[in-house]
Amino acid sequence: MRIVVLDGYTVNPGDLSWGALEALGSCAFYDRTPPPEVLARAAGAEVLLTNKTVLGRRELEGLPALRYIGVLATGYNVVDLDAARERGVAVTNVPAYSTRSVAQMTFALLLELTHHVGEHSRSAREGKWVRSIDFCYWDHPIVELDGLTMGIVGFGRIGQAVAELARAFGMTVLCNTREPSAALLQAPRFTALEDLFRECDVVSLHCPLTPETKHLVDAERLSLMKPSAFLLNTSRGPVVDEEALAAALNSGRIAGAGLDVLSVEPPAPDNPLLSARNCIITPHIAWANQATRKRLMATAVDNLRAFLEGRPRNRVV
Repeated sequence: MRIVVLDGYTVNPGDLSWGALEALGSCAFYDRTPPPEVLARAAGAEVLLTNKTVLGRRELEGLPALRYIGVLATGYNVVDLDAARERGVAVTNVPAYSTRSVAQMTFALLLELTHHVGEHSRSAREGKWVRSIDFCYWDHPIVELDGLTMGIVGFGRIGQAVAELARAFGMTVLCNTREPSAALLQAPRFTALEDLFRECDVVSLHCPLTPETKHLVDAERLSLMKPSAFLLNTSRGPVVDEEALAAALNSGRIAGAGLDVLSVEPPAPDNPLLSARNCIITPHIAWANQATRKRLMATAVDNLRAFLEGRPRNRVV
C-alpha cells in the first residue's frame, strides 16, 4: 500500500517519528506540496495524509487508486467532501487533540495582555530597571483577573476547558453556544451574544468557522464592549472582521486583543492588525507543542489502522 504525506512539516518538523505510519505501508513524506505538484506526488497512492494541502474535485478525479484521506487536523475544509463521497473515498479527521493546549494558549495571550510580561522583561534587559530610582516600575497597566467576567463564544471541549481555567483564576464565566443544553448550563450562565459582548471584561472565541460565524465579531459587536475589555481569538481568523478590530484597537474602543489566528495565514504585510495598538499576534501555534503534535500523529495513524481493519473511526465521509 502506498501512503503519501503531502505536507508533514508543521506536524513533524523532525522532532517526532513517523515509524508507526511506516509500519502500515510504503510511505513518501513531503514537507510541503504546492498545488501543481499534488497529482504527481500522489500518483498511485491509496492513502493520502494532508494538513493544509487542498484536495479538491480535480485532485480526487485524477487519483483513481485513492481509497482514504486522513486530515492531520480537526477541520477538514481542505477536502472536497462531495467529491470524496461520490468516489467512495473515506475521509477522517483528528478531533479534540489540542483541547488543553489551546486553552493554555488562550490564557497565555490573556496574561500577556494583562501583565505585559514580554514588554517589561524587554525594558528591564535594556537597562530601564538599572536606571530606575524606585525598586520597581511598570510601563503598562497591570490587571488582576480575579473578579472579572469572561465571556466564551462557543462552548465545546475547548470552550469548557477555558471556562475551567477562568474559574481557577477567580473569574465569572458567561457563555454563548449554538445549542445550549441543561448539562452545559449548570456551570456558566448562558447569555445572548450581544449581552455577552456588553457585560464581559474578556471575550474569548472558540466557535467553528461557518457562514453564520464569519465576521461574527464586527464593528457593531465591538462597539458593545467595554473600553477596558479584551478580545481573544484562538478559533479561526475569519470569525473576526479584521478591519473593524484594528479600528477599535487604534481608537481605544477596546483595551486590547490577543490573536493566534488571522483570516489569511501567513498574513499579507498590510494586514491592519499587524500594526494595530495593543494587539498581540502569535503565528497559529496554540496546537504546536510537541505533546499535542505527538497525540495528533498517533490518532491519525490509529484512524488509518482502524480503517484498514474495517472498523473506521473519526470518519467524516
